[in-house]
Amino acid sequence: MNGRNQRPEPPSGGATYRSGAYTSLLPWQVRERRFAPTGVGRRGLNPDDVYAFLDRVAGDMAAVYAALAESRRETARIKAGLRRWQTDQARARNERGQAQ
Repeated sequence: MNGRNQRPEPPSGGATYRSGAYTSLLPWQVRERRFAPTGVGRRGLNPDDVYAFLDRVAGDMAAVYAALAESRRETARIKAGLRRWQTDQARARNERGQAQ
């Protein structure tokens, strides 16, 4: 399947490849997307168009979930660093208080 809406395959590293020509979908684009009908004698929508669009939506969703997971990891890392800093500060304050 090599439709016009299909994004490039990711490189072997598993990371999602994004070219400058590919822009992430916006909610209004999903809501307003229309598919061409199939050829004469067939009913429904062109399956290649539908599957290409679904692939693009799934790719964008995967990117959002990956970014969310990375954000959560970063938040946990920052919170842990802050806790360590607070512990160090409290320990230093206690040591100064005992030395007096």
